[in-house]
Amino acid sequence: MVGGVYINRVDSERTTLQQALKRYLREVSSTKKPSTSEKEHCKSKHLIEKLGDFSLAAIKPDVVANYRDERLAEGKSANTVRLELALLSHVFTIAIREWRVGLIYNPVNNVRKPPAGAGRDRRLSPEEEKKIFKEVDKHSNPMLGWIARIALHTGMRLNEIKTLRRSQVDLEKRVVHLTETKNGTSRTVPLTKVAAGVFKEALDNPIRPIDTDLVFFGEYSRRSERRGPYDFKVSWHHAMHRTGIKDFRFHDLRHEAISRFVEAGLGDQEVAAISGHKTMQMLRRYTHLRAEDLVERLDQLFERTSN
Repeated sequence: MVGGVYINRVDSERTTLQQALKRYLREVSSTKKPSTSEKEHCKSKHLIEKLGDFSLAAIKPDVVANYRDERLAEGKSANTVRLELALLSHVFTIAIREWRVGLIYNPVNNVRKPPAGAGRDRRLSPEEEKKIFKEVDKHSNPMLGWIARIALHTGMRLNEIKTLRRSQVDLEKRVVHLTETKNGTSRTVPLTKVAAGVFKEALDNPIRPIDTDLVFFGEYSRRSERRGPYDFKVSWHHAMHRTGIKDFRFHDLRHEAISRFVEAGLGDQEVAAISGHKTMQMLRRYTHLRAEDLVERLDQLFERTSN
């Protein structure tokens, strides 16, 4: 029951999108990985804000198209809007197939989606790298600098780092065993000497509380009585603002790491084994090589072939 109404007993003209979304989040999204559920909660806020009072029957393709155009006009990326429309589409699919609300078609299917972007090609210069780590190391919590270094030296995703537990880190073998990944496939990530050193500092953290096994621990979660991961987003944004560096996101550290793996001479399969990409197409979207960094390697290649 949502808002005093049993959604599966009323027709599409009496069911608002806000009611449908709340039921979806409770019954469907809650069964997904915590990171996925959290993202869907965030996307639902924008949908509810603009379309929440519409009944499901009133949401026609033109309404969805207007939502798409408004979000793009607000400066949201094409990928963000595509993901929001994907959530809206899934809600309609569930409402039609499982809740039997009386709809005969999914209006999102009849709307053009914003074209997928070509992927970011933002690389990190040596000067920017120095500025970033000089700034994050000033923070009162050393975990901010540790996490940033782990991302740059391993290519792990943000959520993979945040959810790490001590038992997953093997400093003797210099590997990290990931079980909670974006694509659901576990993998083992090798550690550089720098990354291993950072993990050693993190594991030896003298202020570690006894009630958590998280490597990067935070405060108690509002949704549970357990201590959650370290939430450093605000601290990261403030640090980046102080550096004066433009258009560089935390996720770009992963891009940079993967590009460096390729520049170091690792093959596609080796890089994919580290990064967790299932297809070479997705891997190539994350790999951006600087031509100037390839000059020396090209010289070495031609020297070998000419001898």
